[in-house]
Amino acid sequence: MSQWKRLPVSGSFSTEALWNDRQMFGTSSEDGRALRCEAERVVNEVAQELRTLGEGTSWFSALSSAGRQAVLQEVAGYAMQAHITAADGREGVARSGVKPTANPSVMICMDPPRYGFAALPADDHVKAFRVLVSVFSVADTRRRQVHCKGTCDHAWHNLSPR
Repeated sequence: MSQWKRLPVSGSFSTEALWNDRQMFGTSSEDGRALRCEAERVVNEVAQELRTLGEGTSWFSALSSAGRQAVLQEVAGYAMQAHITAADGREGVARSGVKPTANPSVMICMDPPRYGFAALPADDHVKAFRVLVSVFSVADTRRRQVHCKGTCDHAWHNLSPR
């Protein structure tokens, strides 16, 4: 029987699937928690233009294969929490520098978006990271401007420059 747990076809996020993937990728240890914290910081710094997408991509590229898969799961979760739209997907893909016909670009622009980026071939992981972070940046910026304007107490929306 396959170790992979499929996400629902509707594109909705499954916490259980994320937990299972973390277990499978071996990121449930202290190192895994540190990686998740670092990923949260890097992704939010890119979203808030405190770090360039290129810098974020360099950080991501230096991770192990299992680390890249775990980070893709995390960033997909951030994108879902930001309630990305198909329009966010198109704008994010345009910002990402990834071709609109690449698998991650097509997946994120579907309505509803498809997830499962960590299950893509390793050759697509950097593209998936660029697309996910770019789309998250679009959606999260919109949410900061609309929902959190002047009243936000989310720690990840109040980062200080590095």
